[in-house]
Amino acid sequence: MLRNILFVAFGGSIGSVFRYLMGLIINTKKIPVATFTVNISGSFFIGLLMGYMIKQSNAQNWQLLLVTGFCGGFTTFSTFSWDIILMLQQQRYSSALFYITATVLCGVVFTFLGLELARYLS
Repeated sequence: MLRNILFVAFGGSIGSVFRYLMGLIINTKKIPVATFTVNISGSFFIGLLMGYMIKQSNAQNWQLLLVTGFCGGFTTFSTFSWDIILMLQQQRYSSALFYITATVLCGVVFTFLGLELARYLS
């Protein structure tokens, strides 16, 4: 268990650093291009990794390091995208649509609520 946690922690720290660096490299004021780039590239990367690892019998450590760790630290949007792909492959279209809608709407609403709570408390 500790070994698995270390794989995730190491990958996550590298992913977080890469996320930070992308924000420095891609610096725009009008729209969040860096966030968009991270989300899209992370989604591509998790698809590429999982497509490869599904065929491997002993890829658990690499999956923990690169998928859960790196992609999770780089962007959780990639995991969100992977979950949707799994639902679509299982032909759970209503679940996928609900998950997409609920995640985006709740994410925006709860971000707003957190912001308002912080304003109220300060």
